[in-house]
Amino acid sequence: MIDYIKGELAELLPTNAVIETGGVGYFINIALPVYTALVEQKTAKLYVEEIIREDTHELFGFLSKGERELFRMLTSVSGIGANTARMIMSGYSAGEVRQIIATGNIHALSSIKGLGAKTAQRIVVDLKDKVLKIDLGQGTTTVDNESGVMTSVIDNETKQEAVSALTMLGFAAAASSKAVDKILRDSPEMSVEQVIRTALKML
Repeated sequence: MIDYIKGELAELLPTNAVIETGGVGYFINIALPVYTALVEQKTAKLYVEEIIREDTHELFGFLSKGERELFRMLTSVSGIGANTARMIMSGYSAGEVRQIIATGNIHALSSIKGLGAKTAQRIVVDLKDKVLKIDLGQGTTTVDNESGVMTSVIDNETKQEAVSALTMLGFAAAASSKAVDKILRDSPEMSVEQVIRTALKML
């Protein structure tokens, strides 16, 4: 079992990173806060969860063991797969997810695409007494990027990255593009992560 992967950050997108070590590039699925933390980095160390099934072998990467433990807890709930857990951890920071579950905030959970009230209730019932025991480490609750003056070129790059990430998460390209256009029209200063977070609650 792989505990963590450390090496050169060869590629980074809002939904995945490629870390090269020992001449091998590892494709690792990530949530938005991980992307934000790695944007300016040349190297990376991600704690890894392996999802192995008959038809797939996927790696999911996290900034700390605590974040990985939260992911494991989410996927232990009936009806919550790896991609849904990643969606939850993209919609909110790990610290926010922990607090939402601990306080039984069904509304906040069910605002995530694909999570109805019943599933959100199941998450709270199953995990409410467990999540506060997780040590999430440092830097896991920071969700804002540095912001500056956004030009139309940067807006276009932001749109492209956001739409690409949303389609990789399973949303239709046309609907994703429409949602992102509206978000950037209303708030052109938003970072890629902020745009995707907002879109996840609209689509």
